Amino acid sequence: MDWISIFIYDTTWDFAAEIVIRTTIMFCLIILLLRSTGKRGIRQLSIFELTIILALGSIAGDPMFTEDLPLIQAVLIMSLVLFLYRFFTWFSTKHKLFELLLEGKPTYIVENGMLIMEDVKKGKMSHDEFFAEMRQQGVRHLGQVEVGLLETDGEFSVLLFPHEGTQYGLPIFPKEFQATKAIKDGQLYACMHCGYVECISAPNEECNRCHLSRGWAKALNNKIVN
Repeated sequence: MDWISIFIYDTTWDFAAEIVIRTTIMFCLIILLLRSTGKRGIRQLSIFELTIILALGSIAGDPMFTEDLPLIQAVLIMSLVLFLYRFFTWFSTKHKLFELLLEGKPTYIVENGMLIMEDVKKGKMSHDEFFAEMRQQGVRHLGQVEVGLLETDGEFSVLLFPHEGTQYGLPIFPKEFQATKAIKDGQLYACMHCGYVECISAPNEECNRCHLSRGWAKALNNKIVN
């Protein structure tokens, strides 16, 4: 195996110096263009913003090491991408329908302490992923959550009930999110599929809300600890 051919091939010192110059210029241009898109460019990205980042990366990559590709072409393409970003952003502020098409809309995952199963499927996330997001915000069970919203940039927003409004709800910590095997009289249980809370008579009873029998966990009504 020719290691020199693998690592060096026909690279000359002149072309190596040219790569340094090209890479430095394109790197600086990317920083300038991202700065010009505003603060949103450095937060968690929406699909539209991710498209811009991927386009800039693709445009900037080839001119860094392609000898017969002039930098002016990359600069023109990057300028066009920036113009399109600015235009689409402006146009979306004028037309709500276009903004929804471009960015999508938030998805309601939890409402009044229960999972909205149709929207959970739309969000394409598992229960564990939603629960992990809520746990990071100090939530112990769904009865503490008035609204749980999956934002268009992938962030999860939670609106909590006030202390006096806390309900019984499905626990979301692993040790408490366990199917009960024995039913106690007077104890409320939460459906492990949709979060519906009720008194049940058997561990395998069908949920009156989602009409499934996925197990029941002991419902909690602990208040949020500030």
